[in-house]
Amino acid sequence: MVIAAEETPITRIAFGSCANQSAPQPIWDAINKFDPQLFIWLGDNIYGDIRRPLTVIGKERTFGPWRNSPRFVPSSEEEMKLRYAKAKANPGYSRIQRKAKVIGTWDDHDYGLNDAGKEFDRKVINQKLMLDFLNEPLDSPRRKQAGVYASYTYGPPNRKVKVIVLDTRYHRDPLRSDGSILGDTQWDWLENELSGPRSEITIIGSSVQVISNLSATTGPLFYMESWGRFPKERKRLFKLIADTKRDGVIFISGDVHFGEITRYDCSVGYPLYDVTSSGLVQSVEKVVPRPLRSIVRLLFWYTPSTMRVINDNCKFKSCTYGQQNFGAISIDWNANPVTIKLEIRDVNGDTVLGTNVSLSELQPGGSNSLKDTTTKGKSQRYCTLEIELPGTTRYRLAVLIYFTIAVLAMAILGLIIGAVLAITACVYKCKVD
Repeated sequence: MVIAAEETPITRIAFGSCANQSAPQPIWDAINKFDPQLFIWLGDNIYGDIRRPLTVIGKERTFGPWRNSPRFVPSSEEEMKLRYAKAKANPGYSRIQRKAKVIGTWDDHDYGLNDAGKEFDRKVINQKLMLDFLNEPLDSPRRKQAGVYASYTYGPPNRKVKVIVLDTRYHRDPLRSDGSILGDTQWDWLENELSGPRSEITIIGSSVQVISNLSATTGPLFYMESWGRFPKERKRLFKLIADTKRDGVIFISGDVHFGEITRYDCSVGYPLYDVTSSGLVQSVEKVVPRPLRSIVRLLFWYTPSTMRVINDNCKFKSCTYGQQNFGAISIDWNANPVTIKLEIRDVNGDTVLGTNVSLSELQPGGSNSLKDTTTKGKSQRYCTLEIELPGTTRYRLAVLIYFTIAVLAMAILGLIIGAVLAITACVYKCKVD
């Protein structure tokens, strides 16, 4: 599906994901202050499934290797409608709807079930509910296709911005399968979109991260969904961009409950950026007691990442942001060359992550000379995939955590043994006396 918009140049785009409709949403004040012309939902626009309590013992165990019941279960159609209605009625979001164009895609929780893919049996009705939430016209082609992917073009000649939103759920094969994310029909559609009329900037919205694959460095502790967990699909995506000679591509993504800007130089002949904004409400630091948040930031910094953009525009040393945030893209069409500001902003609208990109850099042979990729045996920032890191680097987070747990376990065991010995000595002394 392709939608052409009016000729006004787009200069301010906001985007975000992970907006729990049942929690306070002060972030909308900051987004309204940014005054975007376009707002893009990147998934988990509501939390439509039901999260059951963590239960380790009992008849229904939802946690641990011995679990026998799912942690997440789908909601009914009526409950999904109520949750969408609550999200849509939020006063801050209502102002966005009145002032800006609103488009988007979904992720797992608004798709209907955590981590679900093509096997989910309620995807057809939930597609209708999601498109209703976005005010999609009743005669829209999106209501007749399998999946919510779509394409939009904004702006006059020489200042065109094309926005492609992908559906990474409807056709996705199981995790760990290295199968398909998009499915054959959506791949054909995407090829046509990238081969179509030129646009100065092409923004591709994916609900899950495209560039970053932190699961390669957080495993075996825990794993996150991303294109990196489907390496054949990610390679195919990069190849398609290169083969269609599409310049000016920028990815935006969500899902992970923290903000991050990543970059990969070694795929299409120019740097590919992925701006991850997550979440508008849900965030990793939100679920951690305030005194422990510095530990979370330390672990972010310690986790290896070859493609995270590290610069002076980061609020924290890790150049990640684990509190409520939204993504912002500002385009200065009057600059020579045209400049694009990629940002993650906090609940006050302040920049916590950011980088400036010249449009001339986003084409093969552009003004930003890419690094030499011929060096063998060395990890290179922006060129080495996380999966290719040496084991000593790649697994250092797991080693640290397991070592810490072992030391704590030994300390506790030592205290128990000491207490037992002290009690035994006391009992013996009492008997002697």
